[in-house]
Amino acid sequence: MVRLSLPLSISRTRTTHSVFRWCAPAPFPKRSHNCGALTSADVGSPVVLAGWLLPERKLSKSLSFFPLRDSYELARVPVESTVLVQGTVRKRPDKQRRPGPAGDVEVLVTDFTLLNPADPHMPFLPSDTQNKANEDLRSQYRYLDLRRPELSDNLRKRSKVAHIVRSVLNQQDFLEVETPILLKSSPEGAREFLVPTRVQRVSDRAKVQEPLFFALPQSPQQPKQLLMCSGGVDRYYQFARCFRDEDGRKDRQPEFTQIDLEMAFVSWGNTNIDPDPWRIGGHEVRDVIEQLVKTVWSQMENASLPDRFPVMTYHEAMLRFGSDKPDTRFKLEVCARRFHEESIGCVAVRQSDDASFYPIAHDCPTEDGLDRIVITTENASSWLVDSPTVQGFSPRGGKCPESDPNEKLRLQPGDVVWIGKQPAQPEGGSTALGRQRLRLAELAQSRGTYTPTRSPHFLWITEFPLFTRADAEKDAFAKGRWSSTHHPFTAPAWQDVQALYDGRISEVRGQHYDLVLNGIEIGGGSVRVHDAMMQEFIFTQVLQLDEHEKSSFNHLLYALRCGAPPHGGIALGFDRMVAILCNASSIRDVIAFPKTSAGTDALLKSPAPIHKDILNQYGIQPR
Repeated sequence: MVRLSLPLSISRTRTTHSVFRWCAPAPFPKRSHNCGALTSADVGSPVVLAGWLLPERKLSKSLSFFPLRDSYELARVPVESTVLVQGTVRKRPDKQRRPGPAGDVEVLVTDFTLLNPADPHMPFLPSDTQNKANEDLRSQYRYLDLRRPELSDNLRKRSKVAHIVRSVLNQQDFLEVETPILLKSSPEGAREFLVPTRVQRVSDRAKVQEPLFFALPQSPQQPKQLLMCSGGVDRYYQFARCFRDEDGRKDRQPEFTQIDLEMAFVSWGNTNIDPDPWRIGGHEVRDVIEQLVKTVWSQMENASLPDRFPVMTYHEAMLRFGSDKPDTRFKLEVCARRFHEESIGCVAVRQSDDASFYPIAHDCPTEDGLDRIVITTENASSWLVDSPTVQGFSPRGGKCPESDPNEKLRLQPGDVVWIGKQPAQPEGGSTALGRQRLRLAELAQSRGTYTPTRSPHFLWITEFPLFTRADAEKDAFAKGRWSSTHHPFTAPAWQDVQALYDGRISEVRGQHYDLVLNGIEIGGGSVRVHDAMMQEFIFTQVLQLDEHEKSSFNHLLYALRCGAPPHGGIALGFDRMVAILCNASSIRDVIAFPKTSAGTDALLKSPAPIHKDILNQYGIQPR
C-alpha cells in the first residue's frame, strides 16, 4: 500500500461531485508504477498511479485519504472513483510507517484525472468487508467481486504456479501440446457436454438427415495416448480444459483445468520383494510429479517436503482409515478384525489421550450402520460381544473372539467407540467408519478443539481394484456390468494379468495411482494398456461393450496395433491445487469466472434456450 497525500486546496477545488460526473476526452500519461511497487529508493521521484478508490479515511479536519486500489496493491488518494494520480514520492512520518509493500512511503499528489466515474448505485461495494454480499449476488457481478484483493491475489498465485509448472516440465524435456476440444462422444464414464454441428449425415435406413455432434473432452485421455503411439512425442503435457456434465460442488466445476501429462516407455511394475511399497509401474511418472510438487510448494509456501512421498495401497488405506484418500494429519485409525468374508471395525476416542476429539465425542452424530458405545465400569470387558453389531454377526468357523480388537484398544470408562461391519475386501471410496472419522474431525474443528495443520501431508494411493460394479453415477454407461475404477485404458498389475484372463475380475488390481494431500485427491493417473489384444479383451469380455460402443475406440485400438510403446501418465487438478495453496474454501475462489454450485453461469446467464430456427439449422427438433 502506498499513501497519497492531497493538499487541502486541491481537495476543496477538485473533488466535487459535479467534477467527477464530467469526463471530457483528454490525453493522460501512462501509469509509471503499480501501487505496491514504490519503495524508499523512489523518494523524490515523480510517479503516475491509477486504480479504483475505496471509502474515505479521514485523518484530521484538514486532511483525509481515499485508498486507491489497483490489482497489485493499495494506495491512498482523496478522490472517489477510477482516477489517475500524479505526484512525488516522499517518506512517511515514522509513526505512520507500516510493514508491507510501500509501507514506508507516500505520494504527495500534484494532479489527478478522473478516468471513469463509478455508478453510485452499484449492487455492492467490493471494499465493504463488514457487509459482504452473498455468493449469488457476487456471482452475478463477478467482475466486481474480482476487485476484492483476496480474489485478485488468488489469480496472481494461479499464474505463478502455472509458470513454475511449465518451467519444471520444460526442464525435463516435456513438450506442451494442445489437443482437440471438439472430440467424438465415447463411453468413458462421466456424462459429456455435446456440441451440435450443421454438418449432417443422411441415414440410409430412414433417408433423413441425422444431426451430428461433437463432445467436449472429459479429459485429453485418448489424444494424449495417440501422441505416445505416434512416436513423435515422448513426453507431453498441457494445461487441459476439461468438461463434465456433473452437479457443481465446492471441489467440482463443469469446466475445469488439469495439468495433464503422458510419458512413453514407462516401467510396467516391480517384484513383490522390492522394499519400495510402489510395486506397480509408472515409477517415471512418480519421479516427475514428486519433483514438480516439491518445487511448487518450495517456491509458493517455502515448504520442505520429503525426498519421497509415502505410498499406501488402496487396501491398506481403506482398512486403516476407511477412505481411499485418507487425511493422515490426525490419528483415529480404524481397528479391524477380519472374519472370512467380513470384518468388524472400530474407531475409538479415548479420554486420556484425545484432547482434540474427546470434548465433542458425545455430541457427534453416528453414521448409519454403526453402533456408538460409551465405555463404563460395567461394560468395560464386554462391550464388544454385547454390541448389536457383534450379536448379529455369525462368522464362519467360530464365534467372535473378545481379545481382538478389545485388548488392542485398551478402552477405559468414559471412552467412546464406534463399531460396525465392513467387507474384508474393501470397495468404493469410503466406509461408514471412515466417514465417522471425518465427522469427528469436522465437528472438532467447528468447535475449536482441533485445528488441522496446513503442513502438506502428501501420500500416494496405489493398487486400486481395476474394476468395480457400476455405481449410481456410472450405471447409465455400465448397465449394471463391471465398470473401470479409473478408466478402461488402465493396465492391470503384472501379477494379476492371468486373473484377468481367467475371469477372476474382482481380484485384479490396476496400475493406478492417486496423489492425496491432507485428505484431498489432487491427482490421479495410471500405466495404460499398450497391447491391442488386452485392450480389446477388456472392452468385450469384461466391460461387455457392444459393437457400437466399442467402435468409439477403433482408432485407439488400431494405433495400439501399430507398435505403441508402454506409456503412462497422470492429471493433477490445477484448480484444486491452487485452492489449497491459496487456502481457499472452494475452487470457485481461484477461477476467474466460475460456474455456480448448480453448474450455471450467473453472470452470462447460461445455459440458455436457443430459438427453434437456430435449432433447425442443426437438425434438432425441440420437444
